[in-house]
Amino acid sequence: MSKRVIVIGSGFAGLSAATNLAAKGFDVTVLEKNDVPGGRARKFEVDGFMFDMGPSWYWMPDVFEQYFGSFGKKPSDYYELARLDPSYRIIFGKDDIMEVPAYREALKAMFERYEPGSSRQLERFLAEAEYKYRVGMGEFVHKPSHSIWEFADLRILISMFRLQMFNSMSAHVRKLFKNEQLIQLLEFPVLFLGATPEKTPAMYSLMNYADLQLGTWYPMCGMFKIVEAMIDLAREKGVKFELGQEVRQITVENGRATQVITQNNTYPADIVVGGADYHHVEQQLLPAAHRQYSPAYWDRRTMAPSSLLFYLGVNKRIEGLKHHNLYFDEDLKQHAIEIYDNPKWPEKPLFYVCAPSVTDPGVAPEGCENLFVLIPLAPGLEDTPERREEYYDIVMTRLEHLTGQDIRSHVVYKRSFAHQDFERDYHAFKGNAYGLANTLLQTAFLKPKMKSKKVNNLYFTGQLTTPGPGVPPSLISGQVVADVIAKAHTP
Repeated sequence: MSKRVIVIGSGFAGLSAATNLAAKGFDVTVLEKNDVPGGRARKFEVDGFMFDMGPSWYWMPDVFEQYFGSFGKKPSDYYELARLDPSYRIIFGKDDIMEVPAYREALKAMFERYEPGSSRQLERFLAEAEYKYRVGMGEFVHKPSHSIWEFADLRILISMFRLQMFNSMSAHVRKLFKNEQLIQLLEFPVLFLGATPEKTPAMYSLMNYADLQLGTWYPMCGMFKIVEAMIDLAREKGVKFELGQEVRQITVENGRATQVITQNNTYPADIVVGGADYHHVEQQLLPAAHRQYSPAYWDRRTMAPSSLLFYLGVNKRIEGLKHHNLYFDEDLKQHAIEIYDNPKWPEKPLFYVCAPSVTDPGVAPEGCENLFVLIPLAPGLEDTPERREEYYDIVMTRLEHLTGQDIRSHVVYKRSFAHQDFERDYHAFKGNAYGLANTLLQTAFLKPKMKSKKVNNLYFTGQLTTPGPGVPPSLISGQVVADVIAKAHTP
């Protein structure tokens, strides 16, 4: 018989790990605590509205192509992709809107309008960002990061300096550009990595290459189509799924995990993969003697932001919205400080509105709008119904002012989701939404390890380990952990 692998959690990393392990000959079962698979990328439907609950940006299409391609498939075998043009819009004020073109020549022309001569700097910036993307995706993210010696190759050490690991993103951008709105455009992709641009390595301008060159896409019928595709592929490889099975304990005997216990079942295991929240799996599911990190270690970790989300069904179309809308009409730097440096509920929050019904009318009833509103917040904040309503009023007042339309009275469905929900639904440490921050001191081998040092057949994957937060990194994380397991265990 093949060795039995139990994967805890059906998010992108768990699905990727499960499918890759099944393809290598292991007998794989995925245990998911919720009734819908996908982790943070679940969906729900109500009154004709279909809401993606989590990720809404489809970046790095090459990672999805590589993932499905490794099984002889293509994304187009499962879903239709549409490239968005403009990729998104940034609203700096009522009549101050930047629409970011999808293609290079139009993008250069836009930069010239904001800062004459900046298109040449943009070419230089994107050339450097492309190098970082190619090297970062080729050399770094597929390493398990067990130790520093994985990075001791001279070629890699030299590239680390060219990758600008030790310069800040803010300094890098401001060296090339002077216009504050262009600077905000280039700094915004790193805001969800877990630090201000002043404290984020300039290496992460690779995100700008993903954004401005590789483009922003949308899978028709919603981001959950990716989850459905991955599950179809997993089942084709023999993966079994058990939904509504919340794991309560991992039994360890003689330094090995022997079974995984849920609220109503027991699953024998030869190998266990924690694809759920790393902190929860290690601190809550393992006996204390088998935890490799202390509570103090976890408290010292810098987490990526949490979020306050609103899922809104509106019984009319809203003029002036694009698919992705970033509202930067307040001070970006101050909001970042209130997330990272002085954590508190922000006084004047920036926010994001996704309106997928602009691209895909099928996600809302005819003549209606589907809105996903997100306010990035510090993790670990006190989250109350009163606080959520306060911020709903703040963002809706600004949204109505900036669009010049009444929206609130047309909201026919409303649901909020914040820290308490992230903790309840995903056991997310401190209610984080995006995992472990990608700071310099939490990069590569400085992250929590993929392989437990205390339980020799227990592994971890996902946003709190290598390579980091986001959908494409989670796909890669599952691939990497599957390779690590296959090298250590025969099927």
